[in-house]
Amino acid sequence: MSCLIIVEHNNTILKPVTLNIVTAATEIGGNIDLLVVGAECADIAVSASKITGVSKVLVVDSEEYACQLPEDMAPLVAGIADAYTHILAPANTFGKNLMPRIAALLDVQQISDISAVVSDDTFERPIYAGNAIATVRSSDTLKVITVRTTAFDAVGDDSTTSAAIEVLPAAGGSGLSELLRTESNVKVRPELVAANIVVSGGRALASRENFEILERVADLVGGAVGASRAAVDAGYVSNEFQVGQTGKIVAPQLYVAVGISGAIQHLAGMKDSKVIVAINKDEEAPIFQIANYGLVGDLFEIIPELERELQKFLGQDRP
Repeated sequence: MSCLIIVEHNNTILKPVTLNIVTAATEIGGNIDLLVVGAECADIAVSASKITGVSKVLVVDSEEYACQLPEDMAPLVAGIADAYTHILAPANTFGKNLMPRIAALLDVQQISDISAVVSDDTFERPIYAGNAIATVRSSDTLKVITVRTTAFDAVGDDSTTSAAIEVLPAAGGSGLSELLRTESNVKVRPELVAANIVVSGGRALASRENFEILERVADLVGGAVGASRAAVDAGYVSNEFQVGQTGKIVAPQLYVAVGISGAIQHLAGMKDSKVIVAINKDEEAPIFQIANYGLVGDLFEIIPELERELQKFLGQDRP
């Protein structure tokens, strides 16, 4: 057996989800290779080579892969797939965009969002918004898998040794798509799926301006900002902040749900958080059923008070 993990990165920083996928691949067994595709990404390959348990790092460094468009990457991965029994990627926007294309090119079924490895051909994955766990066995010779990274611990780096790095030729761009522009938030916060603290808001915040209250609290504690789908659909924040079944899956040390009722779709994206704090004026809100701590009250009174207390604690009192 041999596993190929497609590394998510931005040509500068290796995304930490790769460390969780290596753990999943270790449980599957066999050799573990990493594939780094990008432009001027030699430093990413070096970082990847130091991850514990990795046998080899394959690198395709070419300007045509600078944006890592799935239309260009999928044929490249399919072209080297014969050497592997498992191909893995994170079950996030990156993986969901790329892996179905690879599975289609290879004419195999994708196994999506696995949360546990039973054996090399059998996996567990959540269904019905996480209310049930399906055990899936695949008879495909090659298995294309996306991994729920929050379900696996991250491996560390091995500073004493490093895996071999092998350079592969580019396969050529598809010409099917091009990246026109990217937009980034001015505020620098931890990545939502990797943050230790997440402060999320729901429809009850009522406006984009009110969401800034949560952003200030998140900045005080060094956390990320999240949102329910209702808040995203209402236009309070962009969909990159959405937590839930159709958004991002998070499992931080602390998750603060502000004005979020706790619809099943939202719970599917955050119920594995270590500590959940719910703030809602409706004491019957479903979010309180899974919360470790609950505070019933008006968020527009509670959150400003919380902000003031945090400022005092951190010595940032405002006059």
